[in-house]
Amino acid sequence: MEALDEDVGWRVNVAALPETRGRLTSDAPLAPLVWFKSGGSAQWLFEPKDSADLAEFLAAIPADMPVMPLGLGSNLIVRDGGVRGVVVRLGKPFATVERLDEITLRCGGGASGILVSSSARDAGIGGLEFLRSIPGTVGGFVRMNGGAYGRETADILLSCDVVMRDGERRTFAAEQLSYSYRHSELPDGAIVTMATFRGYPKDPQAVQAEMDRITAEREAAQPLRSKTGGSTFKNPPGEKAWALVDAAGCRGLRKGDAQVSEKHCNFLLNLGNATSADIEALGEEVREKVKAQSGITLEWEIRRVGEAQ
Repeated sequence: MEALDEDVGWRVNVAALPETRGRLTSDAPLAPLVWFKSGGSAQWLFEPKDSADLAEFLAAIPADMPVMPLGLGSNLIVRDGGVRGVVVRLGKPFATVERLDEITLRCGGGASGILVSSSARDAGIGGLEFLRSIPGTVGGFVRMNGGAYGRETADILLSCDVVMRDGERRTFAAEQLSYSYRHSELPDGAIVTMATFRGYPKDPQAVQAEMDRITAEREAAQPLRSKTGGSTFKNPPGEKAWALVDAAGCRGLRKGDAQVSEKHCNFLLNLGNATSADIEALGEEVREKVKAQSGITLEWEIRRVGEAQ
């Protein structure tokens, strides 16, 4: 059995792949792991045991073998032809939160926003409540400067530990990431395994009240119980993406089983059996209509990865 990518020219026998202490699966379906519930398989899915396991694996595989990290799969379209190379998923060993002092938490790259914000509440730490509203993991927050409700990762991050594509383990201070809106200068191929966040002292009941407020607002405004990828397009400077989509007449627009949400039209939905091609094509149609109506070119916030079928 071989893994082959003709475009980049690497060929790997299973026997040549390094031994790991984690789990390595070939031809692993990704649709169950992403929120849209669509898309193809990963040529290899690697779930490392710990940071050392990840570093050793990346150092041992061919340098031209593609590697892609996967969090909760919320802000992601996996194309129907699947993903070549290795998809790295940080599971339970990385879903950790440790209190360092009165206002600081050290969080694993696989920890969810719900886990981090709840841990902050229990520790009497404020300023991290907004993470409750982001359907992702610490690794994604750090790379994409995830944010909501007037706060973003740049406001709370002190530093992050990463494993580079060549297996080198490094630590970056927040200032080194040159954060901007939904963007960082974290090097390509770096996988975030740990991040240190700092908030401020706050009564746990007040933290919970703020989290409840955020949850209620999201429930009222967003299609949270649907198969969706979260916010589809970035907000252009001075504009709201949803308002531009609405003004272009795209609320409820469909392509097959893919639909622009009628509840919040910066969300795309899989109504049942939409392919990733349907979802991505719908997004591109929305972009064209917004451009024609307003002259503004929307940028994708959802990542689109893999090969078309």
